[in-house]
Amino acid sequence: MKHALLVLLGAMAPLYGVIAGSSNVVKPWAPSGISSELFESHAAFDPHSGDLYFVRSSKSFSGWRILTSHCDGKGWTKPVPAPFAADGVEADPWFTPDGKSVYFISTRVTGSQKSKDLDIWRADRGEDGGWKPAVRLPAPVNSDEAEWFPRLAPDGWLYFGSNRPGGFGKNDIWRARETSPGHWTVENAGPAINTAGNEYEPLPSPDGKRLIVMADGGLYESHMTPDGWSPRVKLGPEVNVNGSEIGALFSPSGNSLMFARDTGEPKSGEFFVWQPQGAEAWPPACAASTAQAATARR
Repeated sequence: MKHALLVLLGAMAPLYGVIAGSSNVVKPWAPSGISSELFESHAAFDPHSGDLYFVRSSKSFSGWRILTSHCDGKGWTKPVPAPFAADGVEADPWFTPDGKSVYFISTRVTGSQKSKDLDIWRADRGEDGGWKPAVRLPAPVNSDEAEWFPRLAPDGWLYFGSNRPGGFGKNDIWRARETSPGHWTVENAGPAINTAGNEYEPLPSPDGKRLIVMADGGLYESHMTPDGWSPRVKLGPEVNVNGSEIGALFSPSGNSLMFARDTGEPKSGEFFVWQPQGAEAWPPACAASTAQAATARR
């Protein structure tokens, strides 16, 4: 994740203008208390509580921490560390649709600030609604290199990025499946997705028919075919403005896509929402904001 942004910003793609007629398609999402002068990215919504989880880091996109906020009747509360947080750097939270598990990456084994030590972890929800101690996924899911952005597809494959050897280039997209309790098989996502460059973040759609990939230059999309994933295609200039787009999240319907973009000073990383099929009631509105807006109209 950090390497992705540094590589992309170091060789910044040309600035694209937003295409004509698309001004209502991609919009900033900057709720009070969440948007700050630091770098916000990698949003996730807890299906049980509706709480927002996200990554906040420095303006230079370092020192990642997972924070959480909830709507308390007045607005989004001040973000605090996630209940499953530990020492080190942590990022890329993602909840299973049933809300029973959350995946993320962490260096908590060593407490290191180095991305090379990032591994995939999972925390499961207990019967009391709280989170049980997080568990590090075993090898070969985790390796001696960095793992990024774990996302579970509907068919049971866990997609993630990794800098491990054996790929097509630098970081690649891989996928893993648990074949029996504690035993996993891992395979490369293949040449339709991976190149000689960097691919970091894979996001399967809720129906499993699409795959968003964050790679060199921004966000790409692939479609599932009878023969596997189709060759990826870069999303348009309404999404890929400067190549820094990261941390994609589908709405439950799959019709909207949230992502973060480095907007530069004064705020650095900010959230945006793309709704190419028209507006839907997502991201979840804080009830307080709705109530305040209704009061203002009276």
